[in-house]
Amino acid sequence: MASIAREKNGCRRILFIAPDGRRPTIRLGKVSQRAAEAIKFRVEQLIAAKLTGHPLGADTAAWLEKLQPGMAKKLAQVGLFTQSAPAAVVTLESFLDGYVAGRCDVKARTVERLKQAGQKLIECFGGDKPLNAFTTGDADQYRLWLVGQGYADNTVRRLSGRAKQFFKAALRRKLVAENPFADLVSAVRGNPSRFYFVSRQVAAKVIDACPDAEWRLLFALSRFGGLRCPSEHLSLRWGDIDWANNRIRVPSPKTEHIEGKESRMIPMFPELKPYLEEAFELAEPGTEFVINRYRSCNANLRTQLMRIIKRAGIEPWGKPWQNLRSTRETELMEQFPAHVVCGWIGNSEAVARKHYLQVTDEHFERAIRGEDEAAQNAAQQAHASSRGEGQARSTAHKKTPALPGLTTSCDVVHTHSVPPRGVEPRFSD
Repeated sequence: MASIAREKNGCRRILFIAPDGRRPTIRLGKVSQRAAEAIKFRVEQLIAAKLTGHPLGADTAAWLEKLQPGMAKKLAQVGLFTQSAPAAVVTLESFLDGYVAGRCDVKARTVERLKQAGQKLIECFGGDKPLNAFTTGDADQYRLWLVGQGYADNTVRRLSGRAKQFFKAALRRKLVAENPFADLVSAVRGNPSRFYFVSRQVAAKVIDACPDAEWRLLFALSRFGGLRCPSEHLSLRWGDIDWANNRIRVPSPKTEHIEGKESRMIPMFPELKPYLEEAFELAEPGTEFVINRYRSCNANLRTQLMRIIKRAGIEPWGKPWQNLRSTRETELMEQFPAHVVCGWIGNSEAVARKHYLQVTDEHFERAIRGEDEAAQNAAQQAHASSRGEGQARSTAHKKTPALPGLTTSCDVVHTHSVPPRGVEPRFSD
């Protein structure tokens, strides 16, 4: 299909018949016969692919990718190679901007968190770094950088998970050959050190310090209803309150994308009912939402709750809203089966055990009291039993006469006879 010709000056060229009948020439210059043979072989592969329409072999395709610009130009001139424009370099910042902008399937709060996570990557590596230049070493560097910034372990895990998510999307779009962040640990762990059990005494003080009925209801919905704040509080409508059956339908924006998890039913707990009734009486006619005054996106309910807690004379605790919910789930687990409580709170038993259920001081006190009482009762029973057996033996020896000429191992001889009325119980008419 192709041949090599050697000119008088020592230069070599490849001659071949193109698929369209032309007889082009590829001038190689002064190269060895072996080098010319290697190029001739590749030219024949390219001609065969043109004639048959079959894809190139993997080795020939790899050879083309590494081809020097001069040879690529010569092959292009004879119609055996199409020079494409170099692919635009996708930078970290441009990819993140496009990815976040395209996430129309998530809520505004999630979009904001994606932006924040992307900004951390840009702070660490710079926005101009090519996406395909990231390595597993960069992933390790990123985790160490987050630790050096003083972030808590779970925050480091969450941001690592976001980075893993970004590059997984890039991999699916074939912008990178692998996900360099794939091996980073990203599962969030439970942190018992941040648990705080909000006792009813503390809850009463905080409620007394709340500025109005809506704030009292906000607090009560989490402490006594176990609602997520703010998403479930702000989604709750008066139409969700079933006063006749003492039940509440709780819309769940967090899980509404899961079939069957758009909402859940909870009881109108007695501790919660007075605050619902108070807010209902004060609501304007035609009001749709249960919480109205604090619906603005600028309303930072966490910061305001911290101020109210301080006003109540109590030291603020960490994760204030989640610990209210955690406290309620811990309480309910003492009274109802786990699957029932998880249905009311809206999480799984695994999540409850990992992130919500607390070991409280009351658990320790009850265990200690229980052990003391059990030990005392056991001692008293043992003492009474020993004393009773001793008295029985003494009495039996005194009352039972010795039988002459008879040896027996029995210490007690029962002399009671069956009553004359027989063994059936006597009934009165």
